[in-house]
Amino acid sequence: MELQLQIKMNEKLFVKNPEATELGKKIILHSVQLIHEDGFETFTFKKLAKTIGTTEAGIYRYFENKHRLLMYITAWYWSWLEYQVTFHTHNITDPVVKLKKTIALLATPIDDSITTTHVNESVLHQIIVTEGSKAYLTKKVTVDNTDHLFKPYKDLCAKIGNTILECNPTYPYPKSLSSTIIEMAHLQNFFMNHLPSLTDFGEEKNEADIILFLESLVFSSLNIVH
Repeated sequence: MELQLQIKMNEKLFVKNPEATELGKKIILHSVQLIHEDGFETFTFKKLAKTIGTTEAGIYRYFENKHRLLMYITAWYWSWLEYQVTFHTHNITDPVVKLKKTIALLATPIDDSITTTHVNESVLHQIIVTEGSKAYLTKKVTVDNTDHLFKPYKDLCAKIGNTILECNPTYPYPKSLSSTIIEMAHLQNFFMNHLPSLTDFGEEKNEADIILFLESLVFSSLNIVH
């Protein structure tokens, strides 16, 4: 029997819950694909409506604008990734091993999961790498933060920060290091594939090298020989 993963989303991210209808699920599925193919700047509800055979008005019944849709799929990704970190580390008692596993999950290409038929996590991961920061680099970030729209990202950072403190309880910057690990995993991946002169990984293009770099950075900061 297949189990379907359901993630509870902040209701302020949408007008109508897209998880509740087949049209809503199509909106999520095909918006992820279109944003990946064309980029967020050129993505429009008109293109999305044509792709899935509905009207723009039908899409606006779910999301007030395309930026809100981007925020939705970004928040969904962070919630899904936190679940993955929890699932893959819950039986690990050694915090150093747990942190290594977490770093690997952040920096390794993601396979599409059969537990979520309306989201291609592999494609969504690429959107997070290239477009994810656009969800919060806006003039409305403070208001959006008041509405707890970034809570999934904060929850993931808190989980990683707790693991960091398990490794070194006296380390004074667990939140900063946690968010740095996440952003650097994505930036180094982006630079490796698109701006290779900004990394040491442009020739081999191997995510394993990014993992080694992140481990070196993190465990040096924590004064841990790994």
